[in-house]
Amino acid sequence: MDKLRITGGSQLKGEISVSGAKNAALPILCAGLLTADTLTLTNVPRLNDISTTLKLLGQMGVRCERDEGNTVSITANQLTALEAPYELVKTMRASILVLGPLLARFGEARVSLPGGCAIGQRPVDQHIRGLAALGADIRIEHGFVIAKAKRLQGAVIRTDMVTVTGTENLMMAAVLAEGQTVLENAAREPEVVDLAELLIKMGARIKGHGTDRIVIDGVQALHGATHRVIADRIEAGSFLCAVGTAGGDITLRDAAPQTMGATLSKLTEAGLSITCGDDWIQASMHKRPRAVDFRTQEYPGFATDMQAQLMALNTIAEGTSVIVETIFENRYMHVQELLRLGANIDIDGHTAVVRGVQKLSGATVMATDLRASASLVIAGLAAEGETLVERIYHLDRGYERMEHKLRALGANIVRISS
Repeated sequence: MDKLRITGGSQLKGEISVSGAKNAALPILCAGLLTADTLTLTNVPRLNDISTTLKLLGQMGVRCERDEGNTVSITANQLTALEAPYELVKTMRASILVLGPLLARFGEARVSLPGGCAIGQRPVDQHIRGLAALGADIRIEHGFVIAKAKRLQGAVIRTDMVTVTGTENLMMAAVLAEGQTVLENAAREPEVVDLAELLIKMGARIKGHGTDRIVIDGVQALHGATHRVIADRIEAGSFLCAVGTAGGDITLRDAAPQTMGATLSKLTEAGLSITCGDDWIQASMHKRPRAVDFRTQEYPGFATDMQAQLMALNTIAEGTSVIVETIFENRYMHVQELLRLGANIDIDGHTAVVRGVQKLSGATVMATDLRASASLVIAGLAAEGETLVERIYHLDRGYERMEHKLRALGANIVRISS
């Protein structure tokens, strides 16, 4: 497996472009199942999870074409299978997002129960209950969700918890349902809004996206469209944490600062000097950061996907920080690896207490999930000596050429291929 070797101590200087958002691109690719026309998507990042989704769609008979850049065209006019097999779904939980579109357009679907990062329980029961409320006959057999419906019927659905993929799946199902569907307690994330904007371009009738109440009036059919995937706010936040930890001056191009309010607020509190335009962010750090407390919450609160990266910054900050993880019960697996680098962190249930140290020291560490990988890279940039980050296939699922972008900013980081 590939590894990253980082020699810490270099400040970051320069500018890079932020990639398209993985968490927006995945449901948008699945939305291609809702029409026989071609969907043309730009700013699609080159990531392992994207490749897995395209392979999954291809196995169903969808024609997927990708140019040498970041444009993908998908045409689902001749499907040969309505199934998402375990071999592909086990590596990526977002594969469940084919369930709603397949059921809405074709009246049936067979989707393996998903896998993905081992960061805690992310049950699909909210998806299943919502689709059942729309009139689907659903059962689970031999590890598969098997769903059938002649035509889905609009309904009022209130999920027990805020679920991003659940909101996306139900929204895609409802656009072709008969009548009106109301999703209450809906997720408000920018990625949900981006999916809704694409669906509207395809002919869907959706209102309220970006709020906790989304109203969808079903239509008979959708058509093709062209859409640019929004910038990845988590990637942008990760690079801001990197400069906050290592120091320096960077500019992020093709960013979406309007989606990053909680992250920018906390990093400013930590001492970064941040200036934003419509699609760029400038950030500088020339002192030791200040420790910042935070609690993860659904959007517009502080994203759980940024917890590990800001914790890495807190490890070398002045003072003590208290972090509360409220979304996933098992998202502190990076802590043991940060301790190997010399961090001072205590865990009590959902709470982490981080006492900032003057310096970290390089060591061999192992990535346990996607965002944990980024936190170890960030910590390695500030550690004395050499840090070796193993099992970076997690990193490649969500960051497009991260080491190349960090090298462009002056970091001493190389990929070691085994």
